[in-house]
Amino acid sequence: MPKHIAPKVLSWASEIDDGTIDQAARAARLPFVPGHVALMPDAHVGIGATVGSVIPTEGAIIPSAVGVDIGCGMVATETTLTAADLPDSLDPLMRLVERRIPAGVGKGHDDRAVDRALGDLGRPHTGLTPKQENTVACQFGTLGSGNHFVEVCLDERDRVWTVLHSGSRGIGNQLATAHINGAKRLMRSLGIGMEDYDLAYFTQGTPEFTAYIEDMLWAQRYAMASRARMDKVLSDALFRVVGSGARVRTINCHHNFTQLEVHDGKELWITRKGAIKADTGDEGVIPGSMGTRSYIVRGRGNPLSYNSCSHGAGRRMSRSRAKRELSAASLKEAMRGRTWNADRAAALVDEHPEAYKPIDQVMADQKDLVEVRHTLRQVFNYKG
Repeated sequence: MPKHIAPKVLSWASEIDDGTIDQAARAARLPFVPGHVALMPDAHVGIGATVGSVIPTEGAIIPSAVGVDIGCGMVATETTLTAADLPDSLDPLMRLVERRIPAGVGKGHDDRAVDRALGDLGRPHTGLTPKQENTVACQFGTLGSGNHFVEVCLDERDRVWTVLHSGSRGIGNQLATAHINGAKRLMRSLGIGMEDYDLAYFTQGTPEFTAYIEDMLWAQRYAMASRARMDKVLSDALFRVVGSGARVRTINCHHNFTQLEVHDGKELWITRKGAIKADTGDEGVIPGSMGTRSYIVRGRGNPLSYNSCSHGAGRRMSRSRAKRELSAASLKEAMRGRTWNADRAAALVDEHPEAYKPIDQVMADQKDLVEVRHTLRQVFNYKG
């Protein structure tokens, strides 16, 4: 059950540090936040706004509360395959995925058969430079880096699922950064003092607000469409390796986004930074870390969380601390029995399971937010 851990801050986290509480409290004190800030069980300090927070705003929007990876989220597809259908080795799948879903900082591909998908998205309000046009095309359908991943998993029935985590890549970052910096300049030019200028905002009805909302919504569409394309590429590669298989259903959900919703009779912008929408019946995907479980969930529609839940396990160590304190050898031990990028273990130490909160505790903390429908265990993991 949630606890009030600061004025206007309600938390579901059994493990939370003082820095996270202080950061959430600063957001809660903003004059246009009419209710409490809800902290999910995976909450931790972010840039500007807390990762794992749900912030309601009335008549204003905070670009950093969505963050720089606009529209980042998860897609999971249930297949007709079972564990018995999988070959003894998934190494051939790794080779196919590495070719067909480029991953890593700045990575793109030369496949430009994406014109129709991009055309359906429209264009951002700000417009795109020729260089950005190229980035948008070549990075569409690519994974990125950090904690973005491709997985093949088995559920409690031994049914095979594909799972993928990605966002809006370079263009989402560029659009978000421009608006975050623009909001800071605006606050200072208007002489508006703030506890934290990383929480700079735009007021509804202004040109700046309209431009941000349109760019943000475009980046969300880009991220969701890009995930959908990679999801199809991934399942096609899996079926090719196995020699059979079909898709049963797909869940594609954001966890860095904002949208207008009605809560307590008020129309509010509900910004979820590292949180997914979990209204009654909503299906969602909550990943653990490398070497742990992931979950397919159904929302319970808890109004105290603004119908939200966590987006994953949540970091308990910074990337730099994980690299200092954890080892490639212990990561290899944690990933034993799986097909993964073992040759890059040293570069992936910052994604070590011990760098994250225990996903089982995160799920226990939010029993009143979601119902677990399926529990997934990894047999294949690919990261940039």
